[in-house]
Amino acid sequence: MPDAIVAEDLVKTYGELRALDGLSLEVPEGTVLGLLGPNGAGKTTTVRVLTTLLRPDSGRVRVAGVDVLAEPAMVRPRIGLSGQYAAVDERLTGRENLVMFGRLYHLGRKESTARAAALLDRFGLGAAADRVVQTYSGGMRRRLDLAAALVTTPPVLFLDEPTTGLDPRARVDMWGVIEELVDGGTTLLLTTQYLEEADRLADSIAVVDHGRVIARGSSDELKDRIGGETLEVVVGEDHQLPDAVSALAAVGQGEPVVDAHARRVKVPVTTGVRALIEAVRRLDDAHASILDVALHRPTLDDVFLTLTGRPAQESAPAAGDTAGEDASPADEAQERTSA
Repeated sequence: MPDAIVAEDLVKTYGELRALDGLSLEVPEGTVLGLLGPNGAGKTTTVRVLTTLLRPDSGRVRVAGVDVLAEPAMVRPRIGLSGQYAAVDERLTGRENLVMFGRLYHLGRKESTARAAALLDRFGLGAAADRVVQTYSGGMRRRLDLAAALVTTPPVLFLDEPTTGLDPRARVDMWGVIEELVDGGTTLLLTTQYLEEADRLADSIAVVDHGRVIARGSSDELKDRIGGETLEVVVGEDHQLPDAVSALAAVGQGEPVVDAHARRVKVPVTTGVRALIEAVRRLDDAHASILDVALHRPTLDDVFLTLTGRPAQESAPAAGDTAGEDASPADEAQERTSA
């Protein structure tokens, strides 16, 4: 399967800040690459380089078979971009926005109007097509923004944190739209701060930190890299904690971790269900009451913490934190018309 996106040894500096430090990645046609990393790691800078909006200091880039640095004008009709903010005009209706984007992409008025109508229906916005966008909910604006990125039916789509700020229901709705696009053959590069989003949508995940890819693989492959499963037991009485520690130490790998307040003990294991059964047998022999017992695989949160040293929930962009990485709504609007 040929690669729809190829980046090799990208370097980009802003003064003393090295936003990209030899970043390389590939995305095969018809697949989804999830780009994860702390705020400021280089994700948005990478997207801007790949979408012709920013020129790197060095490196090579090909998107949809075209050299991005040598022929940016040939790349732009082949890609779609939806950024961190909905880059739509709130004073226009949803239909007027999409027709305007069609004309900016040099489609004729008739084709732009037809394309707008089809996209509004596809994204569940038909009933609100002739309402001004300032009356739309956040989820509706995000769907309209994604529709605008698809006006030219691009084979390659870049989504930079597309569900930021959405409520859980709107986020799940957006996931469904994205899955439909991928099922239709679209190649997608997705940056996200939501690990469950990458877990659900991405065929492959690249973890970025300090401007370079530090790990790459499927969700399961990345979880396997940091170890096996964890056995966790909660006992009914404080005085039973030593029995739980003894039982888990006998079946686990390494020293059990104790949360005395919750009467919880956990330990990494390599034998899975066999370890769980043996631990329960030992606790039963010690007449310890078990309130809960569970076997957990590592999560992407565990992967993120292990690889970057920071939990994902501490990596979300802070208000006003730009540092060359977060775009403003005005930036997004300019990017839309440039691409």
